[in-house]
Amino acid sequence: MSRRRAAEKREVLPDAKYGDLVLAKFINSVMLQGKKGVAEKIVYGAFDRVLSKTGQDPVKVFHEALDNVKPSVEVRSRRVGGATYQVPVEVRPDRRQALALRWLIDFARKRSETTMIDRLTGEFLDAAQNRGGAVKKREDTHRMADANKAFSHYRW
Repeated sequence: MSRRRAAEKREVLPDAKYGDLVLAKFINSVMLQGKKGVAEKIVYGAFDRVLSKTGQDPVKVFHEALDNVKPSVEVRSRRVGGATYQVPVEVRPDRRQALALRWLIDFARKRSETTMIDRLTGEFLDAAQNRGGAVKKREDTHRMADANKAFSHYRW
């Protein structure tokens, strides 16, 4: 990590189909080896499946799933006098979003469906209904922060 100055944030252009900035970041996160067209096909295919399964607006379902996955607190390691404490801290809004996007993709990839479109669809629908792997990860993160509440006075 550079000590000179903070890295500047890159602006992401909204996605082509829905004009949503968060969705564009999600597509960029799904992308592997620079194959953006493949990532767009996967995400838009998952959105089409969400629309056919639920009849609801897929962008609305996506944002609902994202809100259910976003963590509000997390633990960070802090060394004090030779001991390392897990100190609970609030999560910054941009990090909350990044963690939620990452967790959705990670747990979609671990699912057992055959295609990535099916996996993403399942994870969106599960997260929108407050279940699934990504939501469980958020609950575990909150539980860990709650268990280490005693060390919150070490916050920096």
